[in-house]
Amino acid sequence: MTTAHYTGSCQCGAIAYTVDADLDSTVTCNCSRCKRLGSVMTFVPASAFHLTKDGPVTSYKFNKLHIEHTFCPTCGIQVYARGDSPDGPVVAVNCNTMDDVDPRALKSHFYDGAAM
Repeated sequence: MTTAHYTGSCQCGAIAYTVDADLDSTVTCNCSRCKRLGSVMTFVPASAFHLTKDGPVTSYKFNKLHIEHTFCPTCGIQVYARGDSPDGPVVAVNCNTMDDVDPRALKSHFYDGAAM
């Protein structure tokens, strides 16, 4: 497990962040939302994620309403989502929004969200 420091933002730059994450544990999912977005997510403790530009966000919950998917109302990019895990609050960061990271080159674990 290798944790590194990353920066990222939405397309228009209204939402920006820093995160300490291990990109050896990214997830792709086939739920109705992730499939359409093509998301590659990394899950981190909420304490490892910090907004450096806290522009307005719009949020969306679906299915079991456990995860708050947030996105920029200007450019529409989902930067992160917030939820809870057995270990406490987590943030799911969309690796597609990270600077200098090619999410297609990451070795992601598949999660069958469609079966949920």
